[in-house]
Parts: sequence; C-alpha cells; structure tokens
Amino acid sequence: MSGRQRYSEHDHEHYERPRRRTRPRTKDRPTYDEAVDGLVVTVDRGRFTLLVDGRLIYAMKARPLGRKGVVVGDRVRVVGDVSGDDGTMARIVEVTPRKTTLRRTADDDDPVERIIVANADQLVVVTALADPEPRPRLIDRALVAAYASGMKPVLCLTKADLRDAETLLSTYRSLGVPYVVTERGGDLTEVRAVLGGHTSVLVGHSGVGKSTLVNALVPTAGREVGHVNAVTGRGRHTSTSAYLLELPASTGSTDGAGWIIDTPGIRSFGLAHVEPEMLIEAFPDLDEMTEECPRGCTHGTGEPECGLDEAIAAGEVDTERVESFRRLLAARESTDY
Repeated sequence: MSGRQRYSEHDHEHYERPRRRTRPRTKDRPTYDEAVDGLVVTVDRGRFTLLVDGRLIYAMKARPLGRKGVVVGDRVRVVGDVSGDDGTMARIVEVTPRKTTLRRTADDDDPVERIIVANADQLVVVTALADPEPRPRLIDRALVAAYASGMKPVLCLTKADLRDAETLLSTYRSLGVPYVVTERGGDLTEVRAVLGGHTSVLVGHSGVGKSTLVNALVPTAGREVGHVNAVTGRGRHTSTSAYLLELPASTGSTDGAGWIIDTPGIRSFGLAHVEPEMLIEAFPDLDEMTEECPRGCTHGTGEPECGLDEAIAAGEVDTERVESFRRLLAARESTDY
C-alpha cells in the first residue's frame, strides 16, 4: 500500500475527531420549590449553622451561588436534609435580599470590604469605662459604620462600678446616641429593654465585658470570658466567630424577645468604604444646612464656604453638635485608635 492514500477524501468518518456527546444546554434553572427558610447562626470554615423551624442544622453553600458570601444574620433558602440529625448536611441555594449590612475593611488602605453581619437593625458599641480604658477613636469609627449601614447605634458602657460614666457620655450627648450603663453583676433590665424587639450586633474591643454581658443575657450561650492583660491594658480575644443568639422571652419588652449577634473583639475598624455623603445623611438637620455647599465639600473642619460654618455663625445650630459630627468625619481618616 505504499504510495497509496489509505483513505479517500470522502472517508470523513475515518479521520474526523470524535465529537463529545453532551447534553444540550438549557436556560432553565432549578426553582427549588421545596426549599425552606433558614437563618444563619454562625459560620465556620465554609460550613454554616442555620436555624430552621426552631432546630439547628448544618449546611454548605450550593455551587450556583458561586462566590456570593453568606454571613451571620442572613436569611436563606435551604434544600436537602434539614432534620438536624448527626451527619446530615443541607444546601443553601438562595440568600434573600439583605435589609442592612455591617461592613468594614481590615485597614483603611485595604480595598476589600468585608461584611460582618447582615439584617441587624441596631449596632451596640460595648465599651468599658475602665480596665481596659475607653478608646474613643474606636467608638467613633463604630458609630460611623452604624450610620453608614443605616443601623441605629447604641452605646453600652460596662464596669460603671469602676468609674463614673458622665465623662464619656458627655462626648456623645450632642449626637443624640442612646446609651445604657451597666456594672459587674448589676441589673440588666435597661439593657434588655433596649435590645428587646431588635436584632442587635454587639461590637467592642477585647476585655470590655462583651462575652460576660452575652452570658448574662442568654444564660445558655456559654461564651468564653477573657481577661485584661495587666501590662498592655488590652483584652485577649475570646470569641473567634460571630454568633447569633435569641434573647429569652423574659426580656421585658412588649416588642418581642429579639436577637443579639456576638462578634469577635475588634482591634481595627477600617472605613475606606464610607464617603462623607453617607455620614451626613445620618444627621438630617445638618444635611439640610449643607445644600448650598460648594461641589466636593466634605463638610469637615476648614472647608471653605461650608454650610455648617455658616449655620454656626448664624446661630442656627449647636456648635458642639457640629464639632461632634466633624469628629466622626475625621475618624474615617484616622488610624490612631
């Protein structure tokens, strides 16, 4: 057969590459009509603990969700085994639209925004009056994050048995931030009343008594309690992940028991994602005074022809309130906390 073609030009079946036999693609997507509602309680290395019909179950994220994040507080749709029995695993197939998101960047030069929790309507900034010392810069930045997220901020001052609260409270009174004051082993009726009927995320640096407060509010929580280093004056991280807990029905509020989300102690609260416009809108009375500001005005100290300065000169606004707002505005830029 030398010199002869083994196949003619018409014998296509002998030299064409075999075709892959695949199912035709379809634009139809699963409807997940059988999916049930769940609430994300905690997240641990890609596995999720959910509350479904009053029982805790475990779930993974379905592949179609791709890189979409699922965080504590998310309300989700779930398919698969939702019995909660040992060894069972369900799948999260949908994350319902979030009402609020608490975001932060690790540092102000970090371009990546991280969502800490979803669907909370209150941000409770827990800070000790002493042991460790208050860190106003961190408080300011947490307040900025709350305002930018559309959440109601609340100050919770602990360890009032060690120091009077008035000095710190006077710093924030002009902003109208609600507050509660507690002492070690004291009555928590006021705290329960503030939390009742809300989903509240508790933030604060380590050692301020946040886990102690959570254990007192929810006796079954069992959150590990840390201690303050006598040399550095800072606490040790005890909570390693955010965790959602239901408040007991005896909270004392007619609005319902409510939920709290305990978060790990924070050492930084980056705000690279917060623009001045997002902050001024949280103060409608001040926002109204900036309508005639020049384009690009940040409403900070030293801005030429800022409407806030004109309002102060005309006696139309409390100077201390404007100064407090500008302190929050400056806190976005400062890394000294």
